[in-house]
Amino acid sequence: MRRGRLTLDEYERGVRGGDRAVLARAITLVESRNAEDAALARDLVARLMPHTGRARRVGITGVPGAGKSTLLDELGMRLVARGLAPAVLAVDPSSALSGGSILGDKTRMARLSLEPRAYIRPSPSGLSPGGVARCTREAMLLCEAAGFDPILVETVGVGQGEIAVTDMVDTLVLIALSGAGDELQGMKKGVLELADVIAVNKADGENGPRAQAALADLTAVLRFLPPRRPSWRPRAILTSGQSGDGLDALWSLVEEHRARLAGTGELEAGRRAQQCRWMWTQIADRLERAFREDPAVAPLLAEVEAGVADGGTSPSAGADRLLAAFGLD
Repeated sequence: MRRGRLTLDEYERGVRGGDRAVLARAITLVESRNAEDAALARDLVARLMPHTGRARRVGITGVPGAGKSTLLDELGMRLVARGLAPAVLAVDPSSALSGGSILGDKTRMARLSLEPRAYIRPSPSGLSPGGVARCTREAMLLCEAAGFDPILVETVGVGQGEIAVTDMVDTLVLIALSGAGDELQGMKKGVLELADVIAVNKADGENGPRAQAALADLTAVLRFLPPRRPSWRPRAILTSGQSGDGLDALWSLVEEHRARLAGTGELEAGRRAQQCRWMWTQIADRLERAFREDPAVAPLLAEVEAGVADGGTSPSAGADRLLAAFGLD
């Protein structure tokens, strides 16, 4: 395959044909900030949209160290044994200083990364808020068009604010860790009240009793949290990514949740709402880009930012000046 950008037809044929090399290049294309790449990526996603929507979409979130990647490695292998073809979109944190990412998720999913029926794509968060990358949604659709099902989105693992993933998945699984305060975090608003299934992980060996206690605490907390969906009350179970205990039960809950939503019409309604929110996200991103690149605004950006930074200009006054240059009062 020649290097460089492929044609739109080549991308479409390759992705729909399940060509992993083309799929990888297509995801790189949608992640690109180059204007020509962005236009081609939009056309590609538009062409592939009719071939998406049938896969299970599952978010996997939790604090760092909860064992998300280890759990996904074992769970993914079990899904393959069931005849499924899972794709894992693993979002790695980007450095706030350098902007770089290690992208080491494949090394933590050693078996699944070698499985020909599975696909793992690590992507940098790019400092995007909410625990997912800027184009995770587009990458998910490309994987669906390539025939992968389920799509498992592993978030960065930053804590309570990690909720952007709920705008792109059907089921959100929270991986909790006993002894790390997660059982008390349940009293706070945030990611726990959005979770559909909670897995108290590392419930093995000496940690077993602590995991049991954490499960009891979380189960009690869930009784007081209002359910996110009318037809489903979140449930917590014990899992061990190391031994595999509880993972079959975890997936059964994921399937039960999806079936419940499909039966009540909430699945379709939720996806329609996600599409609208995706549209507004696209509008916001492109408006900001147009604002920054505007010929009247671009020369002023450094000067106004410097004035705001040293306190000589208030943030509101700086915003007024830039918006006025853009033509907004």
